[in-house]
Amino acid sequence: MAYTLSSIEVFLLFSTLCVSIGNAAEKRNVLIILADDYGFENQVYNNSVCKTPNIDKLAQQSVIFKYGYTAVSSCSPSRSSILTGLPQHQNGHYGLAHGYHHFQAFDNVKSLPLILKDHNIRTGLIGKKHVKPATVFKFDYEKTQPLLQVARNITKMRELVHKFLNVNDSRPFLLYIGFNDPHRCTADAERGAFCEMFGNGQPGKGIIKDWKPVYYKPEEVIVPFFIQDTPAAREDIAKQYTTISRMDQGIGLFMKELEDAGFADNTLVIFTSDNGIPFPNAKTTLYEKGMGEPFMVSSPLHRQRWGQESNDMVSTLDIVPTVLDWYNIKYPSYKMFNIDVKLTGKSLLPSLQLEQGWDTVHASHDFHEVTMAYPMRVIRHKNYRLIHNLNNRIPYPIASDIALSETMQDIINRTMAQQPTHWFKTLRQYYYRDEYEMFDIVKDPKELNNLAKDPQQATLFAELKTKLSQWQWETADPWRCYPEGILLDMGYFASNQSCMSLANEL
Repeated sequence: MAYTLSSIEVFLLFSTLCVSIGNAAEKRNVLIILADDYGFENQVYNNSVCKTPNIDKLAQQSVIFKYGYTAVSSCSPSRSSILTGLPQHQNGHYGLAHGYHHFQAFDNVKSLPLILKDHNIRTGLIGKKHVKPATVFKFDYEKTQPLLQVARNITKMRELVHKFLNVNDSRPFLLYIGFNDPHRCTADAERGAFCEMFGNGQPGKGIIKDWKPVYYKPEEVIVPFFIQDTPAAREDIAKQYTTISRMDQGIGLFMKELEDAGFADNTLVIFTSDNGIPFPNAKTTLYEKGMGEPFMVSSPLHRQRWGQESNDMVSTLDIVPTVLDWYNIKYPSYKMFNIDVKLTGKSLLPSLQLEQGWDTVHASHDFHEVTMAYPMRVIRHKNYRLIHNLNNRIPYPIASDIALSETMQDIINRTMAQQPTHWFKTLRQYYYRDEYEMFDIVKDPKELNNLAKDPQQATLFAELKTKLSQWQWETADPWRCYPEGILLDMGYFASNQSCMSLANEL
């Protein structure tokens, strides 16, 4: 005889189910995985040589953003933007944090870990931090030293992830994992150009037991258009690929830990990088290959678009709004320098359901190293990029890790010897730039044909300049009047800020 539930039993069962669903929603978690100087060297973004099975697997459970961008192509400033949702010129972290560079964010900036702490959400950081001050970027759990061990040794990193995920704490969490791979290894050159020999089992290099190194022959690698096709550059890329294999295998380990700990079904996973790869025309530039990043978002609550590509333009400035939306938290109200601070990024959660038509992103850059004063402001709108090089009368400065690389040394040596460089630019073209550069990215993917002075493009040029200027004013950019004027914003001018011309145009 069949048993029929009574109305009371049905009510109790339904109530229990609702409570369970409610608790699951309340305990939503976030995992942010940030690569270091990583680009599109994976199958997801059509590199068929560099094998990344774990990134590929994550992509199958994510929305893959084809047009993901960093807000600044420099390590510390980029991380500061990721963790505050504010461009570097607004949060104050204009350059690198370490050593005599000594840049840091303003003391009263509201960072993501501080906001989440106010809402009883546990936060953890494993790996590379590289932002200051500690009071602004304070996580509940931090394991950031020694850097080689916590940001490249994937076995050690896995152990730290396991510890964080399995602690006796029922609060929701955000875990931020900062790789040091595949950054160049300038300070530890004995471990290889990209630290590709660290932990590979060779004499004196140690063993990372969870890593099975993948090696590539220089003739196998894919040389992108912005790197010269020479033996030196190919050797450089081959070493980079091997280091990427370590990062990729680490991602697989961390995702397994997340699953084993029982959090796979309530954790939002975001994977991207801080800036472009450490080669000329990429890292520290705001050309397409300096701004462009792999960008994937995996939500267990938005499975309908898993494995799909999105044409929406997104930015690392969108990470904070996305995380706050996931937790249903409002951005706090506060002022800096008597100006209301507001996020200009957007939550990406709507795009996990259907395309939003987002067609604009911005970026800004001021320094990298302290000697590299070269402020740039950028808008990427639909097919076009407008770059404002505010200090274009000096040669474009080169980051030390790129300057010392086999690839850059090859270009310099060939140029000095008056030999063909096999590069798509000359060094002079790379160093000396127009104040404004405007490119049609679709028709001119190498960004060689500057349309800024084309009379036929004058209307578009003016439109993009206006949009870029509006963003600078909206984000309280201290450089918004530079280089032709100075900003009047204090005392008598505080309530009616404006730019005063210096009559310095050539």
